[in-house]
Amino acid sequence: MSHKAGFVNIIGNPNVGKSTLMNAFVGEKLSIITSKAQTTRHRILGIVNGEDFQVILSDTPGIIKPAYELQSSMMDFVKSAFDDADVLIYMVEIGEKALKDERFFEKIKNSPIPVLLLLNKIDVSQQGILEEQVQYWQEQLPKAEIHPISALQNFNVKEVFLRIIELLPEAPAYYPKDQLTDKPERFFVNETIREKILQFYKKEIPYAVEIETEEFFEDEKIIRMRAVIMVERETQKGIIIGHKGAALKRVGVEARKDLEKFFDKQVHLELYVKVNKNWRSNPNQLKRFGYNN
Repeated sequence: MSHKAGFVNIIGNPNVGKSTLMNAFVGEKLSIITSKAQTTRHRILGIVNGEDFQVILSDTPGIIKPAYELQSSMMDFVKSAFDDADVLIYMVEIGEKALKDERFFEKIKNSPIPVLLLLNKIDVSQQGILEEQVQYWQEQLPKAEIHPISALQNFNVKEVFLRIIELLPEAPAYYPKDQLTDKPERFFVNETIREKILQFYKKEIPYAVEIETEEFFEDEKIIRMRAVIMVERETQKGIIIGHKGAALKRVGVEARKDLEKFFDKQVHLELYVKVNKNWRSNPNQLKRFGYNN
C-alpha cells in the first residue's frame, strides 16, 4: 500500500482563522485562538496520521509589517513556511483584498507548489458576495485552487483535508505515528496561560507578556507545574496580579481547567509574575524564548 506524507503550511493575515483551521484538522487545541490579532507567535506543527498518510500542518503567525524585534522574528517563521512546504494553504476572509506584506503575496503568486486558497468565514446566504470573491481571487492567483470554508462551523473542512492528501507526495512518515505535535509539553502550558491573558486583559498587556514554565513534574495522578508570567514593566505586573491577586487567580483557575482537559489528568498550577524589562526588543531574551531561530 502506498503512503503519502508531507508538510502543509498555513499562511495569511492576522485573525483570518488559521489556528481554528489547524485545530479543526488535528482535532486537538494546539494553537491558541482568541479574537485578538497576532495570537500565534511561533510555527506550531500539528500532525494528522492515517493508515496511509501523515499530514504535517504548520500554523504560522499572521503576516504583518514588523514594528519591533519580536515581530521580525515572527515574520521569519512565516518566511521559513515557504521553504519546506509540499502544499501551501493561503487563508483569506470574505472582503479581504491582499496580504499585509506585498513580498509574501508575490511569493504565493509564483509558488511552484500547489496553493489552496481558502475563503474563510463564509456565510452560505451571501451567495452573490461569495461568487464575486471567488472571481476576484481567481484573477489574483490564477494557479491557486479556491475553496470556500468555515473553519469555525466545520463547513467544507473535511473536503479540503481530503484534497490535501491527494496533493501530497508519496513518502514514508516523517514522525512517529502516535505523535500529535513537535512541541514539548511545557510549550502548551505556556500557550494555555498566554491564551487566558489574551482573553482577560486589554490593550498592550497581552502583547508584552511571555510565559516560562519552570517546573513540570508528572506522577500517576497529578501534574505539578510552576510558571512565570514575564512582563516588561512594574505597572504591567500590578495589572496582571490585580486587586488582592484576583486577576492572577482567575488566569490560574481558567488555565488549569484547560490543562486538565489537554493532559487528561489533575493539574496543580502555581503562577508568579516577574518584570523582564523590554524583553520584546532584546535579541538574547527572544532567543531564550525560542523566537530567534
